[in-house]
Amino acid sequence: MAALASFSPIMARASAFSGRKLSGAATNGTAYTSMRATWSPGSSPPSHLDGSLPWCATPADYGFDPLGLGKDPTNLARFREAEVMHCRWAMLGVAGAAGAEIITGVTWTEAPVAPSQTYLGSEVPFPLPAIAAIEVFVMAYVETKRAAEKDPLKRIYPGGSFDPAGFSKGNDFETLKKKEIANGRVAMLAFAGIIGEAQANNLEGPVHALARHIADPWHTTAASNALAVPYL
Repeated sequence: MAALASFSPIMARASAFSGRKLSGAATNGTAYTSMRATWSPGSSPPSHLDGSLPWCATPADYGFDPLGLGKDPTNLARFREAEVMHCRWAMLGVAGAAGAEIITGVTWTEAPVAPSQTYLGSEVPFPLPAIAAIEVFVMAYVETKRAAEKDPLKRIYPGGSFDPAGFSKGNDFETLKKKEIANGRVAMLAFAGIIGEAQANNLEGPVHALARHIADPWHTTAASNALAVPYL
């Protein structure tokens, strides 16, 4: 009891804050720093990337805009939409380049100029120009319908038939948005690497290049190839 009594003043002070929400800013002793995750630890994000505009707030916004391209809210919303679209195409591109080479042995640079076009081993009954024309027509139709949507968020996340698994209806939808952006950014870098690797190694596919690196990781690297940086 004596021990409990000795702590009673502390308990009394603590009970005064019970049930209340406290807020504060972290400090390193010399200046205030932001607790928000940023692309450079300890840096302050630009004022226009504060998440105050719902249609401009990127799920994985880490305050990276060194050129100030997003200062105009209209441009910021357009850049956000464009990034998500590029992320999705890059993820499809990386998966297609690697998957096609694994399944068929044909690289992504060889497939478009092959004498006959095949899909999963079955020959496509159309020549390449006809396939390209069909793709252009279909994509033009889909993009026209998407551009007609007035809600900027629905242009990015339309839901409905484009979400057959119902991911957008779950409680973790915001988490899935962050994962999509994060994986898409990696995929954009990866496809840029695939292009550079093909330029440096006589149009070699990414799977074969990875196999060569794994077989001899100390000698098969970008540093050992004078053409590793394309267009120089």
